[in-house]
Amino acid sequence: MLENNKEKVEQPITKGEVSANEDTEKAVNEVENEVANEAEKADEKHEIPMLDYASMELEKLVSELKKLLKNHPVQQLKSNVDAIKIAFNSKFGKLLADKKEAFLAEGGNSIDFQFSSPLKTEYNTLLGEYKTKRDAYYSQLENQLKDNLDRRNNLIEELKALIEEADPKTMYNDFQEIQNRWKNIGAVPKTKYNDTWRTYHHHVERFYDLLHLNKDFRELDFKHNLEEKLKLIERAEALNDVEDVNAAFKELQELHRLWKEEVGPVAKENREEVWGRFSEATKNIHDKRHQFFKELKSKYQEMIDAKLAVAAEIKAYDTSKNQTHNDWQKSIAEIEKLRKKYFDIGKLPYSKSEAVWQEFKAATKKFNTAKNAFYKYEKSSQNENLKKKMELIELAESLKDSEDWNETTNTMKRIQSDWKKIGHVPRKFSDDIWKRFKDACNYYFDRLHARKNEQNKEQLAVVEAKKDFIEEVKTAEITTEEDVEKTLVEWRDLGALPRNARYLDEKFNKAMDAHLDKLDMSRNDIEMMKFKSLVDTYLSQEDYRKLDSEQFFIRKKIDETVREMQQLENNLSFISNATEDNPLVQNVRKGIDEFKDQLDIWQEKLDYLKKLEY
Repeated sequence: MLENNKEKVEQPITKGEVSANEDTEKAVNEVENEVANEAEKADEKHEIPMLDYASMELEKLVSELKKLLKNHPVQQLKSNVDAIKIAFNSKFGKLLADKKEAFLAEGGNSIDFQFSSPLKTEYNTLLGEYKTKRDAYYSQLENQLKDNLDRRNNLIEELKALIEEADPKTMYNDFQEIQNRWKNIGAVPKTKYNDTWRTYHHHVERFYDLLHLNKDFRELDFKHNLEEKLKLIERAEALNDVEDVNAAFKELQELHRLWKEEVGPVAKENREEVWGRFSEATKNIHDKRHQFFKELKSKYQEMIDAKLAVAAEIKAYDTSKNQTHNDWQKSIAEIEKLRKKYFDIGKLPYSKSEAVWQEFKAATKKFNTAKNAFYKYEKSSQNENLKKKMELIELAESLKDSEDWNETTNTMKRIQSDWKKIGHVPRKFSDDIWKRFKDACNYYFDRLHARKNEQNKEQLAVVEAKKDFIEEVKTAEITTEEDVEKTLVEWRDLGALPRNARYLDEKFNKAMDAHLDKLDMSRNDIEMMKFKSLVDTYLSQEDYRKLDSEQFFIRKKIDETVREMQQLENNLSFISNATEDNPLVQNVRKGIDEFKDQLDIWQEKLDYLKKLEY
């Protein structure tokens, strides 16, 4: 058997075997370095539940930070505190930007802007407390790690001395004591962890190799350690079937820790074999993880390219044609779709994401700068619109109880039209001012409609009464001027007709004409009686527009009559050597007299109108 072993040793090692051994050693070293790193951070492993800090308000974030400092060791807080810092800085930064924007919108100078917040002061105090505690902890930890290293080195020296002295009576008990003390010493600096363990393990194997006093006990111990190491190997080999490579790698680190710190050496003839199997299992997991991250790296590059393409699309987005709030709302929705597309691509590790994130931030900043510039102007414009609408509200509220129906109705309709022409106001005021304006307008128009409904009933009664009166006039005995005056007064006293029933005035006048033609009155008197009746009707109806039109018409007829008279008189001057009994001269003279009579009537009508007060 010794010869076979000797032959194996003396066989030349091929280049491929050297490369494989180097790869295995490299894989093992990487795992053991991670074990060393984790050993140093053992006190930091307790995981505190990670809350949704991004959705919390500033007050809640400060409260959560205070709870963490009070209820947990400082070395376990890093992940949670970092998440709180990101959320707080983002929200407070937005608050600060809003305050500054409002300050500048009110005419302030950027250099004069200041903003103090008791909440920010409390947050800074808590953060300072965290940093002080953290620095104290890591300073103490550094000293503790150095002290633990010194203690482990001292134990190694004790073990070496124990091997040198080799007192058969006490050496095994002394060795057990050294092993117990070794296990109870805490972590050492990660840079020294593996070297310290290898040195210690080397001397432990030396001790077992020299232990001849109780061969049976040594063989039993070796057997137990072999069984434990084979279990660790089986667990390591089983990890090759675990799909989650990170979970498998983490479990592998724990197996290496147990191999080093919990399980002792095995018999010399088994050492190379078990370590070889364990190393091979380690390499398999290491290679699988390495391949996973290699593929992931390729995938990351695809994600980076896709994210950069979205950033470029946002950067190239054209907002130059946006003129209204609706234009910008449409653009905001489109940019939000691109943002979602960016985040849906997936999450990159920090080392790869930072440069991409900066590109994305720069692109969105370009859009946000243009958007903010528009809404800053819009805000100023909306404040001016608010002022205009408040003036309309005050006017509407001052008129809502008015009894001047015609003037107020026209004014109310005008301010409703003006309201529509005024643009948007700040959203926080829009509902309230609209309600005030609507209530004032509705109150007035409800009163107006109620009045019109009442008037409609009254007007309907007037219409029916005047229809009946016309029928009475047709058969009445109207033989004197007094009868005419009485009939006209009775007609007016029945009330004003609505606009759609004014035709009844014409019917009444026709009925009266039949009686007037029978009266012993001059043509002028009859004409003036009819005119006064018409004018008095307009007055009773408060139809001042028709009165104005009537006066304009009469003045026009006077001018026309005067011109006609002047034309006839001018014609008469061209008739020479004609006597007064000449038919042509007589005809012209007759025309002039008729125009004079007409002129007298028109002038009398005008004089009557001019005496009226309306």
